[in-house]
Amino acid sequence: MRHLRARLALTTAAVVAAGLALSACGASSNPTVAASTPAGSASGAATSVVIGSADFSESQILAEVYAAALNAKGIKATTRPNIGSREVYLKAIQDGSVDIVPEYTGSLLNYLDKTATAKAPDEVYAALGKAVPTGLVALDKSAAEDKNSIVVTKDTAAKWSLTQIGDLVAHQAEIVVAAPPEFQTRVQGLPGLKDVYSFVPKDFRPLKGQAVVDALVNGQAQAANVFSTDPSILANGFVTLADPKALFGSDNVVPLVRKDKNSAALAAALNAVSAKLDTATLTKLVSQVDVDKKDAVAVAKAWVASVGLG
Repeated sequence: MRHLRARLALTTAAVVAAGLALSACGASSNPTVAASTPAGSASGAATSVVIGSADFSESQILAEVYAAALNAKGIKATTRPNIGSREVYLKAIQDGSVDIVPEYTGSLLNYLDKTATAKAPDEVYAALGKAVPTGLVALDKSAAEDKNSIVVTKDTAAKWSLTQIGDLVAHQAEIVVAAPPEFQTRVQGLPGLKDVYSFVPKDFRPLKGQAVVDALVNGQAQAANVFSTDPSILANGFVTLADPKALFGSDNVVPLVRKDKNSAALAAALNAVSAKLDTATLTKLVSQVDVDKKDAVAVAKAWVASVGLG
C-alpha cells in the first residue's frame, strides 16, 4: 500500500523536522504561503485555503492541480509541498496547518482501519467515508489510481492476446516476472497471483527501480510489477493488464478536506477535477514533471485549462 512505499519513507529525524517546520510560525517550503490561513467567510465558504502534499512528485502535482482549479473559481489557494509521510501530513490537516491534501482511497482506508477488507472502488470509497477522522471529509474520488499493477510489453500483449492478469495463466510456463524483492512474499504479490488468478510464473526475478523496467524491455522478463502511474509505462508503451478480481485493491485519488473549509463552491471545483482525472492522464502529468523536467505548477495549470476548468 502507498503508505508503505519507499518513496514515502522518511527517517525519524526527517519526520520530526517536518513536524517542527509545520508548527513553526510562517514556516513553508513555498514562500507564497501565508503564515496563517484566513477564516472562512460569514457564509461558511473558505476565502483562502492551503493545500499540502506528501513528499513525492505525484502528490505535489495533484496539489498544484487542486490549487489551479480553486484559483480559477475565485478561491485563493496556495500550496505547501513536500510535507512528508502520511503520518505527518494527516497531523497537519487535522491541526489546521493545511486545509486540503490529495489522498488515495485504499491506502488511507487501510491506514485508518487496519481491519478494512473492501477492495472494489465504490466499496473502498464508502468505507473511507466512515473512517475519516472527525472534522475531515473525502470529496468525490477520481478514476485515477496509483497502485500495484502488472505490465507487459506491447509485443507480448499482442503475441498472447493479453488484456487482463488472468490471461497470463495460459502462458505461465514461459513467463518470468520481474518485481521488487518483497513482491515474492506479499499478499499483493506472487502469493496473491496464485490464490486469486491461479497464476504461477516460470520464475521470479527480484529487482528494484529501473532494473525492473530494463528486464522487461530486454526480454529478461515477460511481465513486471510497477505502480500504475509510473512514467516508464508511457515511455515504453507498456500495456497494463486489468485486475478484474481486485487483487491489488483500489487506490483512487481523492481530495481530503477540512470540513470547516469546505463549501459548495470548493467541493464543486475539486469534484470537477476528479471527474476529469484518470490514470492515463495522471501518468502523463507525472511523466511531464519527472521525465521531461517541466515545472509542476506550469504542468498543473496547463492541464486544468486544457480540460476547461481554468
